[in-house]
Amino acid sequence: MGVQVIDVNTLSRNWSMVVVRGVIAILFGVIAFVAPGISLTGLVLVWGAYAVVDGIFAFITAMRRREAGNTWGFLLFEGLIGIFAGVLTFVWPGITALVLLYVIAFWGLVTGVLEIVTAVRLRKVISGEWMLLLAGIASLLFGLLLLAYPKAGALAVVFWIGAYAIFFGVMLVALGLRLRSWGTHATPHAAAT
Repeated sequence: MGVQVIDVNTLSRNWSMVVVRGVIAILFGVIAFVAPGISLTGLVLVWGAYAVVDGIFAFITAMRRREAGNTWGFLLFEGLIGIFAGVLTFVWPGITALVLLYVIAFWGLVTGVLEIVTAVRLRKVISGEWMLLLAGIASLLFGLLLLAYPKAGALAVVFWIGAYAIFFGVMLVALGLRLRSWGTHATPHAAAT
């Protein structure tokens, strides 16, 4: 177990990617509330697009962190899971509601665990890591909620998805803005790996 220094400049340079991921999540959540009667196929395609775009932004951020010599594996894995889950919904658009629910629940669980791990690793580096921790907990709880109540009405599931996406997006936007301002004020600390 070594000690790794997390590069302040890399984190602060990537603040916009975090904000974009948050804005996309908020837009998806708003769509879920504004058009709750959306057909299952429409919901599948909208969620699939969100998962792919979010995964791509996570992947790009991971590659940027890799170039700076920082830890990037968890973010890369999160990005690949998002892309995979999103592509699965496009390849299989006739997916049943229950299978879609399990795909989304699995994505929420994996994303939540990875965000919590990342937040714990960042706690010694930035003071706003609690926002990522809350987003991770929300993702984890969202996945567990979907698994616990898979037969909830379709409208209830759409609202759960919308509420989760908005909360998750707000936490990411807040974290991204914190990273932006933090880049000029923070000094790097060692973070245990």
